[in-house]
Amino acid sequence: MINRFARRGVPALALVPLLLAGPAALRPDSAEAHSASDSRTPVQLLAVNDLHGNLLPVDGAAGRITHRGPAIQAGGLAQMATLLDEARAGRPNSLTVGAGDMIGGSPLLSALFHDEPTVDALQELGLSTTSVGNHEFDEGPAELRRMVDGGCHPKDGCAPDTPYQGADFAYLAANVTERGSTTPLLQPYTIKTLPNGQRIGFIGLVTKEAPGSINSAMIRDLEFHDELPVIERYSQELTRQGVHAQVVLVHEGEAVSGQAGAGCDDGAPGAGLGGRIKDIARQTLPAVDLIISGHSHSSYECTVNDPAGHRRLVTQADSFGRSFTDLRFDLDAAGEVVRSTVRAEFRPVPVGTPQQPAMAKLVETWRARSEDVANRVVGHIAADIPGRGSPLPETPLGSFITDAQVAAGKVHGADLALMNPGSMRADLVFHDGGAVTYADAYRVQPFESPVWVLPVTGAQLITALRQQFTGVNADSPRFLQLSRELDYSVDMSRTGADRLLVDTVRVNGQPVDRDATYKVALNEFLANGGNGFTVFGEIPTREGGDVTELEALIGHLKTTTADNPALPPAPGRITFVTH
Repeated sequence: MINRFARRGVPALALVPLLLAGPAALRPDSAEAHSASDSRTPVQLLAVNDLHGNLLPVDGAAGRITHRGPAIQAGGLAQMATLLDEARAGRPNSLTVGAGDMIGGSPLLSALFHDEPTVDALQELGLSTTSVGNHEFDEGPAELRRMVDGGCHPKDGCAPDTPYQGADFAYLAANVTERGSTTPLLQPYTIKTLPNGQRIGFIGLVTKEAPGSINSAMIRDLEFHDELPVIERYSQELTRQGVHAQVVLVHEGEAVSGQAGAGCDDGAPGAGLGGRIKDIARQTLPAVDLIISGHSHSSYECTVNDPAGHRRLVTQADSFGRSFTDLRFDLDAAGEVVRSTVRAEFRPVPVGTPQQPAMAKLVETWRARSEDVANRVVGHIAADIPGRGSPLPETPLGSFITDAQVAAGKVHGADLALMNPGSMRADLVFHDGGAVTYADAYRVQPFESPVWVLPVTGAQLITALRQQFTGVNADSPRFLQLSRELDYSVDMSRTGADRLLVDTVRVNGQPVDRDATYKVALNEFLANGGNGFTVFGEIPTREGGDVTELEALIGHLKTTTADNPALPPAPGRITFVTH
């Protein structure tokens, strides 16, 4: 078992110039001057989502953002804290809110202590409330309740210095219940009162499709309900309590077309936004004034017409603390949001931003506790091996990891390996002469999910490859990462399952045999049918489970040395047919 109470130090960060606000920047002075003239109350919401325990900036391409401007390295809660302080200055009616996945899939600094450091940091950041996301359920509902209520971890005990006290902000889960119950697992909404007595209600929920993104073994006793009826129920409850300013925090999102955040409303309100979040925004009761979303990791500020035909803002910030959204609006004397005053500004968090001392001290404290474990060198690479930051569906890191899982699964006869792309949380970035530390490897594969070896027929393998383009993956294809033993071609000009060119599927250079059985190494999430790959969940037998994803990756890295480092795998396992 890992010693979860180790120590680490803090590297210096180079300063880079702060970015200026883009063309959609707020004009706060004019809005607040208008408010003062007619007794309106100016309000500010600072919104964050999909932090995933990244208290420090993420290295490499996965830590960059491009939003109406050049790409920059961004992130770091000490940097964000500085910018939030600046944004709040002179605005007493400012609240900081989240839209889920604040914890889970976290790097070692936070995960070593079961994300207690992140909750600690969010409290220092001044978070008022957040919805849950799918990753809040990574360790099951009992652990989520512990994160909310406090107490020592049942296996690893208490972190150093002080018992964990729980979250002092409201965690919301309006549409998650225990199976057969109508009572939310956590509180469904919270009401925040401003200094002048006016109130704002926040309803928090997660996408109803969350089970497809969670290891099914962790949520067998939970139900995830349709968002719209739940929003309606609690919106009406807030209205009965006289709370007329209402905000939905929902962990459901989409990428906008084109460059991140650019031109979302070109041609029509929300024209660049798609997916389920747009449907939710169109159909949610007009009583809800703002929708703050998460889940897709892509920033946007869009307007979508509500059922009454009025424009309503829908926003999302970038993941990993790379940006936040600065929303401002006025409340009238009756406590209603004046829709015409609602504005949103994308706020990047450049890594060179001066660090807020209090947050920097907090992060350093937790870093020091993880140092002995984090800094252990486990292998060497010759160059960056991009995964999360790769622009291509077949990523070098995905290939590297699946090759590692085949090697780990050989004891159980593994012929090949497949992995869902979401299991990669970062890139392997070349630094310190190519040395890869335990913390580097953990950042890439933080879930510590067991690797199983399943007997998969050739016909089932073809079905799995087709499921990359069907079902929940129909609108946004999800390409499995594959080991070197497997290759195939796709034609993206086709639709649905026909995109897979079945005649090109080969295992070890030979056409796949539909009647043959291949032993396929898969992480537990995928083996249980996650991300819409239901065919794997239908296979009743499996072997292995004695090695985790992380252990497989580290085992592969340990075959390298400084003189013989790992090279990024060559592309070509997936070929795209062009016309």
